[in-house]
Amino acid sequence: MAPPMMLTLDAKPYPFVFSPAHTALLVIDMQRDFLLPNGFGEIQGGSLEAVQASISPVMKLLHSCRQARLAIFHTREGHKPDLSDCPSSKLIRQNGSPKNSQHLKVIGDIGEMGRLLVRGERGHDIVDELQPLPGEILIDKPGKGAFWNTALMEKLKAKAITHLLICGVTTECCFATTLREANDRGFECCGIEEATAGYNDSFKCPTLDMIHWSEGLFGFIAALQPLLETLAPLTSDEVAVSTRTETPAQPEFNGDLSISNLQTSYRKGLSPTTVIETLFYKIEEYQQTDPAVWIHLETEASVTERAKEIEAKWPDKSKLPPLYGVPFSVKDSIDVDGIPTTTACTPLARVPTKSSPAYDTLLQEGAIFIGKTNLDQLATGLTGCRSPFGIPRSVFNHDYISGGSSSGSCVSVGAGLVTFSLATDTAGSGRVPSGFNGVVGYKPTRGLISFQGVTPACLSLDCIALIATNVNDARTIWDLCMSYDEDDRYSKTAAPIQRHVNSTGPQATSFSFGIPPPESLDVCSPDYRRLFNDAVTRLQASGGHLTPIDWTPFEEGGRLLYDGTFVSERLASLPDDWLDKTRDHLHPVTLEIFDAVEARQSTAVQAYRDLQAKALYTRQAERVFAYSSSGVDVVVVPTAPTHWTVEEVLADPIAKNSALGVFSHCANVLDLCAVAVPAGTYPVSVSSGRSGSERLPFSITFLGGSRLDAETLEIARRFEESMALNN
Repeated sequence: MAPPMMLTLDAKPYPFVFSPAHTALLVIDMQRDFLLPNGFGEIQGGSLEAVQASISPVMKLLHSCRQARLAIFHTREGHKPDLSDCPSSKLIRQNGSPKNSQHLKVIGDIGEMGRLLVRGERGHDIVDELQPLPGEILIDKPGKGAFWNTALMEKLKAKAITHLLICGVTTECCFATTLREANDRGFECCGIEEATAGYNDSFKCPTLDMIHWSEGLFGFIAALQPLLETLAPLTSDEVAVSTRTETPAQPEFNGDLSISNLQTSYRKGLSPTTVIETLFYKIEEYQQTDPAVWIHLETEASVTERAKEIEAKWPDKSKLPPLYGVPFSVKDSIDVDGIPTTTACTPLARVPTKSSPAYDTLLQEGAIFIGKTNLDQLATGLTGCRSPFGIPRSVFNHDYISGGSSSGSCVSVGAGLVTFSLATDTAGSGRVPSGFNGVVGYKPTRGLISFQGVTPACLSLDCIALIATNVNDARTIWDLCMSYDEDDRYSKTAAPIQRHVNSTGPQATSFSFGIPPPESLDVCSPDYRRLFNDAVTRLQASGGHLTPIDWTPFEEGGRLLYDGTFVSERLASLPDDWLDKTRDHLHPVTLEIFDAVEARQSTAVQAYRDLQAKALYTRQAERVFAYSSSGVDVVVVPTAPTHWTVEEVLADPIAKNSALGVFSHCANVLDLCAVAVPAGTYPVSVSSGRSGSERLPFSITFLGGSRLDAETLEIARRFEESMALNN
């Protein structure tokens, strides 16, 4: 695998080596309260001369990092208006000094820019010259360090950041505290000398010296100008700024719908309306091949109008939000305000007056909604063959199933009709169809993305899934949508103890992984077994260490989903008499499944036994992913054991469907994250005995522990990269 681009910066105590793709600029507390007259800093007795002088160097650094497309993070120190997050010692210590003569106001008192260090007040915000741009991360911190009681660690890991360039104020306080906190968490840090300052000049040099003392005890210190020169090859001024009086010639659309390519093209002047025009031509053309992808398709006129709206909203192409002009689809079990949510079951259709939070977030970030996609009725199935709106087919071969239940979502991405799709996953619904259409299917840990505004299939096990053409795009969507939602009963709150980052040395590119035992892999077709073995070999060549694991909790946890009482939850979100009233409108296979659920007459005792078993298997799986030398980073499985034809599934719909979930059923039961990644292709003739040159896709899934999404995605990305380099 080719290493990422590496840059070398002259620094103390020796050169700082970093990859731009894994490096972020962290700008500390450049707030009015610390930099302007009559703010908290000056009231505390600080001299503003040095800190104000740091604004210009920080501006230069910020501009250069933006041009080089580095991730940008800003922090603000401050507290909730009720000061419930402010320790009493922070309020009292200085003001309570017997010799105090300068600390006459404390946090929360009224100053000339509002209440001091209180969120929402004018003084709390960043100075005008350094305001964050769309897509840059703003971290509100209650302490001096930026990691305490914030999402900074999660957000850095979500972007695969391992190295930090740090600047801001004050050197002796929040700058130094944050750098030391980052060092404890494994990040390689470099402070920029001219871009940090404090209220007492005599403290600056000792503070910076202590950081690089003893051959880099806490990190590195570099001067600004060498860094600007180091970044210069990455910077570009090819940014078009549209005006009402002139229209620059725009580049041609190259057809690449990846987020990174669209961002680059839009910055150079490509219009979203051009992309939409091209897309709708392709959508209309593809409907001749497969008319079952969409349940609702927006009109070209309405989507073009949306494109014009975002162009007007963000005319400066250097300040675009991360999803500006990015087209996406939505599975038709997810609410979009004013558009019927059918869940492929007309009697259950309703017209929501509120969109799902995930959908709203995507629009806020500039994305363009194209339409709602087909699915297995009531999100029940892994084949894609259970919808009254037709059977979507694999984009690789019309005779083969697309997989489900997120069938239309995966086909819309696989056929290049959208950049990504918002889908769902309960038993593998976002992963299995991704595997059958050669795209990435990512199921985050349940509760990291709000499930509000989604028709449930099995509510306690459901989650949003993200379908994309590559891992980085899936990671980007997850990073933007990830948020605690107090209205979602299953939303997860504070993160657990975070695992450190390996930023340098062999540990930075090595990982451990487990696989199912040979007898469990015997269910795979010969093609899938061969390609899985190839994938294991590739993982080992990419730094992976194959480690024996206990497969029992995964196997037994997966069986609970349909062999136990959890399947009864598929009726629990529906009215008691719903099945009797709607049976004439249900797909025959869906009806057969629900009738079987009712016929089981599961008892409360059985349900509690299954809940206890679920807890046991979840704890056993946690040991597999333990934060120790005995644990593995990921468990790797085939996404599905084989790929059926539509004809084969229709002949035996329930048994064939059940077989597909042998490696996917366990993920939500055990509260895991999972990402399915393309892992090669094989000739159709090998599978079917037919002649011809067509090929079918193969996919593997990386299973990760609960809330270990960032780590799991990064290992999946490395594998994806190794596949690309060898194709």
